[in-house]
Amino acid sequence: MAGMETLRYGSEPSQFVELHGAPGGRGTAVLLHGGWWRARHDLHQLDPMAADLVSAGWSVANLEYRRIDGDTGGWPQTLDDVLAAIAAVAPSPSLPTVAIGHSAGGHLALLAGKRLGLSGVVALAPITDVPRARAENLGEGAAGLFLTGDDPAASPIRQLPIGCPQLVVQGDADVRVPAPHSRDYVAAAVAAGDEVEYLELPGVDHFRLIDPADEPWKPARGWLDRRFS
Repeated sequence: MAGMETLRYGSEPSQFVELHGAPGGRGTAVLLHGGWWRARHDLHQLDPMAADLVSAGWSVANLEYRRIDGDTGGWPQTLDDVLAAIAAVAPSPSLPTVAIGHSAGGHLALLAGKRLGLSGVVALAPITDVPRARAENLGEGAAGLFLTGDDPAASPIRQLPIGCPQLVVQGDADVRVPAPHSRDYVAAAVAAGDEVEYLELPGVDHFRLIDPADEPWKPARGWLDRRFS
C-alpha cells in the first residue's frame, strides 16, 4: 500500500507493524487480523480496511503478531506481542486509540482494550471464550493449540468489564465463530457494566465483515464516525 512504513517491535519475523496515513488526524486505528491465530493468515487480510480508514482520516497501525503452527505464538505471547506493538506505535494520548479486530483479532482487540484502557474496540465476529471454542472444536482445533490450559486471562468473557466502549458486529450465518458466542459475550459485558452496542446481521458470514466495499462494514464505520468525529 502506498505511503506505508514498517515498524519492528521485536526480533521475531512476525513482530512488526505496518503504519498507514499521517500521524494524528482523527486518532489511531489499531487493526488486528483474524485466522484463528494460525500462521497461514497475516495482516494483509486487512489492507483494504486500512486504506478505507486512512481515507476517513485515521492513522492506521496494522499489526502482525506471532501465531501458532510454528510461529512461536500462543498464549500469552501473542497478546504480549499486541501490547508491545501498540506501545511501539506510541499513539498520541490526546487523540483516540481504537482497536479493530476480526475473529482472533477481535479476541486480541478486546483483551488489549482491557489491558491498555483504549478509547474503544470494534470486535467483528470475535472469539470471546477460548475454552468454549476449544470444546466446540472451532477453527479446526486452533483454540486447543492457542491455549493448552484454562487461564481466565485468555478469554474476554472472563475479563469483564473491559472498561471501554465496544461495538460487536456478528453475522448470523457465521459458521467460523457462531452468533451465540457473541450474544452471550454481549449479555455478560452489559451485565458487568460495559457500554456495548451489538449488531447481528442476517445472512452475513464470517468474512464479509472485513470487506470495506461491502454493506456489513458500514455499521463499523458509522460507529467510529459517531464516536470519534
